[in-house]
Amino acid sequence: MIRNLLSSKQRNPIQERCAKDSFTKLREKYALYYHLAESQSGTRITIDGKELIMLASNEYLGLSEHPKVIEAGQDALAKWGAGTMGARSANGGRAFHRELEEELAEFLGRQACHVFSAGYLACMASITSFAQRGDIVLVDKNMHSSVWDGIRLSMASVERFSHNSAEHLESILQQLDPATPKILSIEGVYSMEGHICDLPTLLAVARQHNCFVVLDDAHGIGVLGNEGRGTADHFGVADQIPVIAGSLSKSLASTGGFVAGDRELIEYLRTHCKQAIFSAAISPAPAACALAALRVSREEPQWNERLWQNTRRYHALLEELGLDTWDSQTPAVPIVLGNRERVYRFWQRLWEKGVFSVISTAPGVPPGKDLVRTAISARHTEEDFEIVEAALRHAARGL
Repeated sequence: MIRNLLSSKQRNPIQERCAKDSFTKLREKYALYYHLAESQSGTRITIDGKELIMLASNEYLGLSEHPKVIEAGQDALAKWGAGTMGARSANGGRAFHRELEEELAEFLGRQACHVFSAGYLACMASITSFAQRGDIVLVDKNMHSSVWDGIRLSMASVERFSHNSAEHLESILQQLDPATPKILSIEGVYSMEGHICDLPTLLAVARQHNCFVVLDDAHGIGVLGNEGRGTADHFGVADQIPVIAGSLSKSLASTGGFVAGDRELIEYLRTHCKQAIFSAAISPAPAACALAALRVSREEPQWNERLWQNTRRYHALLEELGLDTWDSQTPAVPIVLGNRERVYRFWQRLWEKGVFSVISTAPGVPPGKDLVRTAISARHTEEDFEIVEAALRHAARGL
């Protein structure tokens, strides 16, 4: 009977749903995502034998191939092996966990920190650790998916306010019961739009209404602030934010994530957060690479300087071409084209000229904001920019 079921061509409703999904069919038709690179070196990757300039990576400081970062990963593998094979709550932590956490906490001006094996887990944990049923989470409409998932898991109520709008946040808070615990969840840098959070104004509203503030600064760390300490440092308000979460896979050239805050908050996280209690700890090599990248970013400020030189140059080029960058202020730069057909055509013409980018269309972005998402790195060279400029001019002519 089991054999007959396995050999049957009849599909259940889940299989039918997947087969009919329009986005899956588009992915197959245009081959837009999940490309397989055969090799990479610096900003160059090779896909199907074609060399392309990487213009979509979040490796802002370009440190993934820095000799000190590679050496740290190799040394960690030799000393600790490939993985931790379990959660820290079960198998215990390791010395390299504590070393990374202590240096991250000191860097961010926090008392303590907890590192996770994925940035997505860390950003979820920044909400699920502290919010619970009966609380209200006030969240920017453009927040990352990881935070939305954290809110759902927390069972807290949610109120969405317009992107970067302290005025709308204020109007919502005025209608809520002052006695209800509230969490304000915001990003330092919104990665799809390239916008910097209006942090001082939002914090002023949060203080007035006694909100607990959680800042996801995955795209601000290494980019903004003194020595790349992030958006809170950039505005001089780090002491007003209880919890800062982020990723190790952007400027810190590794994989994983972290949540940092006062010691009692992080200890509470370690005893209440499912993402920490039940997920495997970050492995030795990624932890060592992230720590080495953090140290390099502080010891060699030229990487951040070069990032901003390249960013200013890229913004100027896009402005010259008359392309809409959604008022991006950072190395995360969208090229807004308005509808899917224009996005597909623009993306394809960039690819033809040797430039790798990614697309985002509604509902991933608001209707009318369909875009090609690009990102600048400190590692982009003069030769890279010549190829990128030629490709952008070719794509713009195609519009």
